[in-house]
Order: sequence, then structure tokens, then C-alpha cells
Amino acid sequence: MSYKRTLVTCALPYANGPVHIGHLAGAYLPGDIYVRYLRMRGEDVVFICGSDEHGVPITIKAREQGVTPQDIVDKYHKVMKDAFTGLGINFDIYSRTSSAVHDENAAEFFRKLYDQDDFITQESEQLYDEDAKMFLTDRLIEGTCPKCGNPHAYGDQCEKCGSTLSPEELLDPKSKLSGSTPVKKKTKHWYLPLNQYEPWLRDWILEQHKEWKTNVYGQCKSWLDGGLQPRAVTRDLDWGVPVPVDGAEGKVLYVWFDAPIGYISNTKELLPESWEKWWKDPETRLIHFIGKDNIVFHCIVFPSMLKAYGDYVLPDNVPSNEFLNLEGDKISTSRNWAVWVHEYEKDFPGCEDVLRYVLTANAPETKDNDFTWKDFQSRNNSELLAIFGNFVNRAVVLTQKYFGGKVPANLKPEAIDAETLASIKPCREALEKYLDTFHFREALKEAMNMARIGNKYISDMEPWKVAKEDMDRTASILYTCLQICADLAIAFEPFTPFSAQKLRDILRVGINAGWDHRAGEGSPTVNFYKADEGLALHTVPFAGSLSKEALSSPSLSLDWSMLGASELLPSGHELGQAVLLFRKIEDDEVEAQIARLQAIKAAREAAEAAKAAAEAAKKVEPQKPEVTFEQFGAMDIRTATVLAAERVPKTDKLLKLSIDTGIDQRTIVSGIAEYYSPEDMVGKQICILANLAPRTIRGIESRGMILMAKQGDGTMRFITPQEALVNGATIG
Repeated sequence: MSYKRTLVTCALPYANGPVHIGHLAGAYLPGDIYVRYLRMRGEDVVFICGSDEHGVPITIKAREQGVTPQDIVDKYHKVMKDAFTGLGINFDIYSRTSSAVHDENAAEFFRKLYDQDDFITQESEQLYDEDAKMFLTDRLIEGTCPKCGNPHAYGDQCEKCGSTLSPEELLDPKSKLSGSTPVKKKTKHWYLPLNQYEPWLRDWILEQHKEWKTNVYGQCKSWLDGGLQPRAVTRDLDWGVPVPVDGAEGKVLYVWFDAPIGYISNTKELLPESWEKWWKDPETRLIHFIGKDNIVFHCIVFPSMLKAYGDYVLPDNVPSNEFLNLEGDKISTSRNWAVWVHEYEKDFPGCEDVLRYVLTANAPETKDNDFTWKDFQSRNNSELLAIFGNFVNRAVVLTQKYFGGKVPANLKPEAIDAETLASIKPCREALEKYLDTFHFREALKEAMNMARIGNKYISDMEPWKVAKEDMDRTASILYTCLQICADLAIAFEPFTPFSAQKLRDILRVGINAGWDHRAGEGSPTVNFYKADEGLALHTVPFAGSLSKEALSSPSLSLDWSMLGASELLPSGHELGQAVLLFRKIEDDEVEAQIARLQAIKAAREAAEAAKAAAEAAKKVEPQKPEVTFEQFGAMDIRTATVLAAERVPKTDKLLKLSIDTGIDQRTIVSGIAEYYSPEDMVGKQICILANLAPRTIRGIESRGMILMAKQGDGTMRFITPQEALVNGATIG
């Protein structure tokens, strides 16, 4: 089916923290690449996103910081929006689910399904914190894992042994909000009966959308094969969209139900007069860009909601990526193991495209992938700088040197020139195939192959040498190089827009900007440079013919259809000044980032070790069987001093100790070498069991036993008098 327009959404990022590179690689960068590609092809597209601002984690963070939930979401909404803009991810609208438009829209959506009897009502007992006065989610309940004894297991999972749990299974459960023991309390909620949509979903996904990426299709099939269950759409909370029915006081829409409706709300906010054609016209194509943790919501839950409502278009594709790791470890916001986008933009100003390039080149499209700072540096220096940037710079600088900065005439062409230009076309065909099917990593390789073609051509032709003998041939070589430069200005626009803009500045060309909906209703536009304004960008309407103002401009415009054409820059076209597209990433810059991560990891490991030691120290061995007073009285426990100590040969744990007991000097063999060295022992006053029957250990007669305390972590410590006593003082 052909479509008139494409609606592209990116998963609404949760507004309780900043954006990191895992978020970018998962959804936002692929979405931006695809939208830029469609716009360059002149297609009508709207790009929708915004902050997801409701839910329990935000209320918890607000409680911890002593502020309101609105304060939290206001802060992170700005941080995230600025981070996206800084990386060139240009949504037509980036709104938020705390907006008045969304409150009204989400409430109306729920109300219609409620009036249609699409929900079922269930009453259940849930754990409640009487001190905090709120029902607890599974993650707000902590207790001891019944399977491994971890004292910090969550109500849904033990992260130590990996067991799936329920709050009822935890031993000694406590509320993470107040530390009190939760109680069970009845509550009523509305549920979306997903099981009723299962037959339709099986046909719609498994039969009608076999073209979806294997990771998406596979996860959907797994959910469907496991059987769908009703899912609550409301919850007990005071932060969110109030449930708009009687008897629902103190309840809000569950964030998973509330958030995807935000796509519709944000479109309404952007295009209040025409939003319905983007959501209800069958000639609209809907694409969701998400990470793999959102597959079930966008492929099963949200489509069921739209189906229930009745007249919305359904997703045509949901190109989800897997997870991106960082230096071999899972990215974690709570552990601060991340590269935060707003910090990257400060640390590497002017290198926005480098991050875009590396994340696309390493995109976790079908399996988890890894970001490392060394790879980041290598790809910049050996690919962007040494191939793409080097080729453009040589071509432009030589044109300025030999031909006054104007595109030379093709005075002496040879077959190699035409063959080189012709080799761009297969790259374009592969590039389009991969972009159309959401394989952006492979698409980027094809764009870089064009740069490789240009770099190899100029290196093989050596125009700087040819210029010494044949300026006409030099003209044709540089003419060919500049045509490839124009191709690169088109091909790299979706991937590295800042560098593509720099290149267009150098070439003094505009680019077809497609449709712009940010100023209201969209209309096609085309960008030009006006000769009397230097490099100032000028935009004029484009509706099949150019205005007189545009026609009077000597500048050129490029669009996707021109990629691989034989002549994009005519002879005599004047170039701008040469500037470097990329700079070298130095070792010290990367080493600083690695050192920062190592410091974070070391601090985390130290904290975890200290926590583990503290927990272990709390553990005590169970009490042994009772003894009689007479049995205890038979033990002769007294103080003694170590006179000499040495290791027992060929053992790791044994020390031979010479002991002054006050009544004699004797030898005791003790297995304490892993805790104390011989040097530590000499002169130490200890307590011993003096009347223990002698025992031969490794050929040495041992008379007595040293009293030790075994801690929860297994380490041994001496029982020593607090003040010096005479040797032989009895204890009992």
C-alpha cells in the first residue's frame, strides 16, 4: 500500500534522569535518521516525541529530594530536550505528558473505552504502607530472598540469584519508603482484558507483519504463545492523570496506559486542526522507534488500546533495537554507568556527529552491542577524519589553489572518471534499501563507501602531481572529486547533519528540507543561499516551480533524487571557504573518559564490598546444642602470651606457636595463617583452652586450642583481654 504521509514517534523518555547513549542508540537516533531520509525525499512526515512524566519512580525521587514531582519533571524535561537538540535530533514537537492537552486527551481516551465496557473491574488485596499512606509497587518492597537469603531482594525479583518473586514470598518484607512492614489492603482497579485481543493480535502480528525485525517479531510471538492476561490500567497514586469516573478518587491512569496516548496528545498540540488525518486516515503510515524493553507496549498493548477505541491507524512497523552496553558492562542509570549526552556535548563540543556516527556504526539492531571509548576514537580518526574529511579537504583546497575556488570545467575526462562516478549509484541503491528496511548500520557503511570511493580516486589520480604537467587533466580530476563531495553532502545528511551542513557551506549549496510542521501546517520548502548574504541560509516555498527570488539566486539546491547524478556542481560554480569537517580526537580526551568510568566502577565495587562485609558481619552462626554447667566447668580457659610463631612447612593455613600459659610453655598449632602472619602473633595476649587433650598435627604435638571468634563473612578474630592480664589468669 502507498501512503500520503508518515507519522514517526520515538518512545517517550522517562523524566527522572538525563539521556544517555543507550537511549540514543535504542530509539532516538534511528528515528531521526529515518525522518531526515524521508524529508530529503520530499515526503510528508511528522516526528513526535516528549517526556513521560508520570509514575511511581518520579514520586519517589521527589520524596527523596524534598521537592514536588512537578519540580522533578520540569528539570529533566529541559535536560532531555536540550540534549536531543544538541545532537541534532529535531522533533516537530517535544512535549510532555503533564501538559493540559494530554490530561484532557488521556482522560477522554479512557472514558470512551470505559463507556464501551472495554474494561473489566477487579478488587484485590495489595500491600500498603500505612506510614507513607500509599500502595506499594513490587519494586517498593524489599525483603529477604527465600531462595538465596539475599536481604535486599525486590518484590518482583532477586537480583542476586535472578529468581522471579512475588511480594508474598519475601521473608520479612519492608517498605522502601518508610521501612515499616506493609499490610494488605483491598483496592479496586480497571483492567484491559488483553486476552480478548489475543486472536486478533496473532493474525495482525504473526500473519500480517512477518516483515518486522526478527527481535520484535520473536518477542511478540513469545508473549502471545505464553498467553495474555488482563492488565491494570489504573493505580492508586496522586501523581498522574486522574481516572475520570465516579468511585476512582485517589487513582490515576497507569503510566503504561497513559504514556503512549502522549503520542496522540503531542500531535494534537502540534496540529490542533489536522491531527486526525495523522492518526485516523488510512493513508497515514505509523512508525514507532523504541528500545526492546518497550516492544510489548507498542506491539501488543497500545495496538489493543487503539483497536478498542475504534478508528485509529495501527503501527505499520516498530523497528526496535536491542541494548547498548558500555565498556563491556550494562548501562545503568542507578549505578551511574553511562555516557550522559548532556555531559558529552560539554566534553566534546563540535563533535556531535562523531557520537551519531559511532552509535550508528555500532547500533544494537538485532543483538546487544558495546560502546567503548577506544572504538569511538578509532572510528573518528581513521574513518571520519582520515577518509571522509580528508577527501573533502583535499578536493576543495586543491580547487582553491589551482582554479580560484570555482568548480573547473571537465576539460580532459578519462574513462576512470565516469567509472568512479558510476560506482556511486550501486552505493545509493544499497543505501536506500537499508534505510527503507531500518538497517541503519548497514546504510551508514554504504554512505562511507562513497567517501572511500572519493578518497581512493583522489589518491590514485594524484592531481597535485598531474598539475605540474597537465592542468586540463587536473581540472577533470577535481571536477569529478567535487561531484562526489556533493553526493556526500546528500548521503551523510541523515547520519551526520552538522558535518553535512558544513560541507554544503563549503560547496555553497542548499538542500531540499522536505516538509516543516513546526510552524503549523506543513508545506514543502527548499533552502537556498542568497548571493548577497554570503552563507546565510534562506528558505523559500517550493511547489513545483521556484519563485523569482529563488531563480535569481546563482546558488544550487540538492535533494535525494540527485544522489549519484553525473553533474551536481556545474563548472564555474563558486565554492565557499575550506573548513575541516572533523578534528582529531586526542588520547588524553579518551583517557579522561575511561578514567572517569574506572573511578565510578572502583567506587561502586568498594561500596558493594563494604555493604557485603557489613551484611556478612551481621550474620552469626546458629547456637550449638546445650551443655551442662559441669561440662562448662571442666574447661580450663586462661590467658596466655605468644612467645614465638612460624609457619608450618608445606601448609597454607597452619602456624606453630610457642605459648606462655603462666603454668608452662607449650606449643599450639593453629589454622590462622590466612588471617595473621607470624610477625603479627609475637607478643599478642590471647585466650586458650588449656586442658584440651594433646593432638599431633603435621608431626607436631599441639597442646591446647586458641579461642577465636568466627564472623559472618567467615573471617577469624582473636578473643583478647581488653587490658593486659597475667598469663594463666583463668576465665570462667
